[in-house]
Amino acid sequence: MSYLSKVTQHLKELDECSEVHEVSRQVAERLMDGGIIHLFGCGHSSLLAQDAYYRAGGLAPVRPILIEPLMLHQGAFQSTWNERTEGFVYPYLAKEDIREEDIVIVFSTSGRNPAPIDVALFGKAQKAMVISVQSLEYNSSQSSKHPSGKRLESVVDVVLDTKVPVGDAVEKREGMDTSFSPISSVVGTALLHELMTNVIEAFWEAGKVAPVFKSGNVDGADQHNRAMIEQYKDRITF
Repeated sequence: MSYLSKVTQHLKELDECSEVHEVSRQVAERLMDGGIIHLFGCGHSSLLAQDAYYRAGGLAPVRPILIEPLMLHQGAFQSTWNERTEGFVYPYLAKEDIREEDIVIVFSTSGRNPAPIDVALFGKAQKAMVISVQSLEYNSSQSSKHPSGKRLESVVDVVLDTKVPVGDAVEKREGMDTSFSPISSVVGTALLHELMTNVIEAFWEAGKVAPVFKSGNVDGADQHNRAMIEQYKDRITF
């Protein structure tokens, strides 16, 4: 089976058991009340946290929490150690404007490292709704690295389970002792946009028009997008 076939099969399995539809209504209600969505991830998960930000066809009230030493461009190896360091994120989070009506989405495939867990705990302390996008396949074999002993799923309000296998990679070959071809990024992104799609539909079902960006590469989009930016400029830097 090809890589694309394995990913397609995995996504079909998620579609059959996802809790996204119920969660999306709660997210939509918070956005209607003036909240925004904050996204956070470390390493490659930071790419997912940026994916829905300022996105054509995507929701406008979305912002990534960008902590550069936890991203790849300042040193991928170092970012791994930073993610595992207790309390590393707190000086950065002290500058974040997270409110009770907001939503915080934390991406962490393993759900075991301190940085994502600390972000989730911070969001909870602000009384925001906290959602994790993670694989619960890890919870029985990979213990927490957080000093509390808690894993990510134990501190969030809702878990969106990617069901990515432990180790992420899905291909094996005889004579190779290392698996290859990770799926966490493509699956996590798909699950994120499934959530966003359902949130937009929840607006529609409530008789309201969701704040959605148009593609900047389509004629006539600039005025619409400027109106979206103006609406959220006090809370989001575009």
